[in-house]
Amino acid sequence: MCAAAVLLAGCSMPTPYVPPRENPQGGRTFYLSPGGDDSDDGRTPQTAWRTLRRADTVRFEPGDRLRLKGGARFPGTLSIGQGDAGSARKPVVVESYGTGRGVITARGTRGIEVHNTSGVVIRDLVVAGDPAAYRSHEGIAFTSDLPGSRKLPYVRVSGVEVRGFRNGIRLHGGADASGFRDVVIRDCALHGNQDAGLVADGPAFDSAAPAWAHERVTVSRVTAYKNVGDPRASRRNTGSGIVLGSVRQGLVEQSVAHDNGRLSSPDAAEGPEGIWTYDSTRMTFQRNVAYANHTGSEVDGGGFGLDNNVSHSVMQYNLSYGNDGAGYLIYSAVPNRAHTDNTVRYNISHDDSRKLQDYGGIVAFGSRVTDLDIYQNTVLTRANGPVRPPALRLLSSLGAVTVRNNVFVTDGPPLVVSQNAFASSDVLLQGNDYHSPRGWNLQWGELSYTGLDAWRQATGQETLGPRPLGTDRDPCLAPVPLSTAGPNLNGTGPTRGALAAQCTPVLTGAAVDLRVLGVDPGPVDYFGTPLSGSPGVGAVQFGPTA
Repeated sequence: MCAAAVLLAGCSMPTPYVPPRENPQGGRTFYLSPGGDDSDDGRTPQTAWRTLRRADTVRFEPGDRLRLKGGARFPGTLSIGQGDAGSARKPVVVESYGTGRGVITARGTRGIEVHNTSGVVIRDLVVAGDPAAYRSHEGIAFTSDLPGSRKLPYVRVSGVEVRGFRNGIRLHGGADASGFRDVVIRDCALHGNQDAGLVADGPAFDSAAPAWAHERVTVSRVTAYKNVGDPRASRRNTGSGIVLGSVRQGLVEQSVAHDNGRLSSPDAAEGPEGIWTYDSTRMTFQRNVAYANHTGSEVDGGGFGLDNNVSHSVMQYNLSYGNDGAGYLIYSAVPNRAHTDNTVRYNISHDDSRKLQDYGGIVAFGSRVTDLDIYQNTVLTRANGPVRPPALRLLSSLGAVTVRNNVFVTDGPPLVVSQNAFASSDVLLQGNDYHSPRGWNLQWGELSYTGLDAWRQATGQETLGPRPLGTDRDPCLAPVPLSTAGPNLNGTGPTRGALAAQCTPVLTGAAVDLRVLGVDPGPVDYFGTPLSGSPGVGAVQFGPTA
């Protein structure tokens, strides 16, 4: 009777209630939309919540998802704390839905904070700060202050843009080296921040009992640019692109750092770099580009760096150009033996040290830098007005350093500057090409040499037993044809701005066979050409040694 009455009246029955299904991970899904209502259940796009404040009241369980409407703006902060998430197999996911990316606009706070938990995925969002956030807060912060050295597993950040904060993304470890493990940050744009685009840090390093807050950190296809620094911060470095500190086993690849550090303090004792690491071990920087990075002071401002307390690490297949400071800086300011067993190979530097001639294309100096291998690199430095940096600079306390099979070219003196007249047991140069079209000059301690033969005979450098090594012939460096699409990071080495030798026959026989010396030359050269034997000089292979 009721059904007949309803039909006669032209009405419809109310839709039966269907409980929201679990998502594919077995968790709940919540939605945010500017048109939503915080009094709804938030479980569907039609019953979405309106504010981050409402979402912040939820205890996120493993497998849960929070989805922000694409293209919409959401003021406030999202916090995921201890007791939330926690599962690597069923992570909590924060992402956008619909068209475009949702935008979190932080007002004097962090944008997203993950504290003492992990098993979290943050993807396809924009996080933007205001002036107060720029001075004091992180855009996305992963923080552990747990007691002990526990590593919280599984962190993923991808497809995000972070701008307008003190640091774009930060991994922060605890006083006892608690931190995060299995971290992947990929396909992100980090720009317009103050101190750095991306930073990882932990407790002060103790060489007697080394401990690292974070393990297995991967940074891939990240662009960090116009993170300009703080002109008031004279007691810390600011204005870097990517900085990884307190990391055990890290990888930065296919990433770009440019135009950072422009406003860093003119009085700072430490300056910014494009991509660098400190207090870390087993780090690899490969297939990255760093260009047009700056410093406000008279220190740093370079492309890449292995700084204090870095060990068992490699910089390879990278491109550096047009930076204020060194292309590749290997440096230690602490008198311990923690800076050891590092390799710089198959990199290209050109027109670096544009502001600071006390650096150079490749620079190694500091307290007790030991067991450093520098080989198969190509370096071109040219004067910038009165600034005349060398291609290679060596300073202070170096031990067991080898420099082999590199191409060093300048447009005038000096080619190489060594503060000390190092014994070959401390610093050994073999199989390098040293070329300058005007005024060949090499400074070795207090003496200056105007010819390769004279320097070789006086010092024993560039020899292997009775055999003379090295050359001063012109490699005819020429730029690789450029793509208009910017640096190509999909191959082994970026092509845009790279240099290759054109006069290869005259360099044949100049290099030393690395395999004979017990050095693994690697599988490929800068451009991914397979190596059938020990290569000739420089980052780009032109043929085997004689």
